[in-house]
Amino acid sequence: MTFPFDEEILSLPFYEERHRALAGQIAAWTTAHSGLWRDVEAEDDPEKTELSIIRALGEDGWFAFLNESEAPDFRSLCLRREGLAYADDLADYAFSIQALAATPILRHASAAQRERYLPGLADASQVAAFALSEEQAGSDIAALQLRADRVGNGYVLNGRKAWVANGGIADLYTVIARTGEGPGALGLTAFLVPATTPGLQVHDRIRTIAPRAFANLTFEDCRLPADSVLGRPGHGFVVAVEVLDRFRMTVGAAALGFARRAMDAALGRAAERPIYDGRLLDLPTVRATLADMEVKLNAAALLVARAAWELDHGRRRFAKHSSIAKLYATESAQDIVDAAVQIHGAAGLIADSPTGRLYRQIRSLRIYEGTSEIQRTVIAQSLDLTRVGRTAP
Repeated sequence: MTFPFDEEILSLPFYEERHRALAGQIAAWTTAHSGLWRDVEAEDDPEKTELSIIRALGEDGWFAFLNESEAPDFRSLCLRREGLAYADDLADYAFSIQALAATPILRHASAAQRERYLPGLADASQVAAFALSEEQAGSDIAALQLRADRVGNGYVLNGRKAWVANGGIADLYTVIARTGEGPGALGLTAFLVPATTPGLQVHDRIRTIAPRAFANLTFEDCRLPADSVLGRPGHGFVVAVEVLDRFRMTVGAAALGFARRAMDAALGRAAERPIYDGRLLDLPTVRATLADMEVKLNAAALLVARAAWELDHGRRRFAKHSSIAKLYATESAQDIVDAAVQIHGAAGLIADSPTGRLYRQIRSLRIYEGTSEIQRTVIAQSLDLTRVGRTAP
């Protein structure tokens, strides 16, 4: 059994004994279930494979927190994403999108909505999706244009959503639309839209450089009752930003899993590859590259752990640390995977090799839940300007 975590990081005070026990359970689960994703590239059917993974995760209780009274522990969510990402990209994707899409319901739904939707999402008999982005409004949430007009006792939706993760397989969508309570961000509302709602169509399944379930959605005179509103009218921006703030750190955790697998592959290659009457590992340039990779891995792991600890302990400024963790971990993971390919040489370019797959899979994490550029903006806006002009005693 491969243990995909750094035991020294897990032993730090950021984590508790239950987290260390969970790490062992994650390692055992991914080892036992590797057959779920082993042939996904050859199969070229990410939707079918992802559904199988989601069902298996649900059967084994990975989403049980969605049907519990207490808020999810984000250190545990981060560890789950890190371990799954180490094992396989689509395994992490399957877990993360279900968890992310269900979290707004967990936090903002009425008692009736929770009773209706959360049990099925918790046991994965139902699949969720979060429909936020549009072709002309990705990171700029305030610019969303999907209309939700009041008609009688309900709403009618017209417009499109783009890049919807789980778009083609979801049973339920959380949709952010413009209801016009105010300008920009103030005029958005969140809706719960079952996939069977007339007027809702999956109009395009998207092929990406790493196989994942993506699709675009069309809403054409899509009628919803008033009780489809999640939270309250005009509260959609808060719903969207809140879930992104929380899940950015988990993207950093997934990046950490990808990076650690790349590091392990690079170490194995360097130790085994003969060159110049020695090993690749004996070359000073290779040893320096591996040292840089190790430094970045440690820094990313500490930033992710801090962000999750801040959120779990109710710290109000956790969002800044979530962005810091996401930015550094994803950018560093890109560097680490690239370095692993370089150490492998031509062998690292083979399409279905571990490094070849990692090279394709890692790129999207610098975009998900807000691009690296957006994270820098968030971090800059959070700087404590009261420190300007302070002098040390």
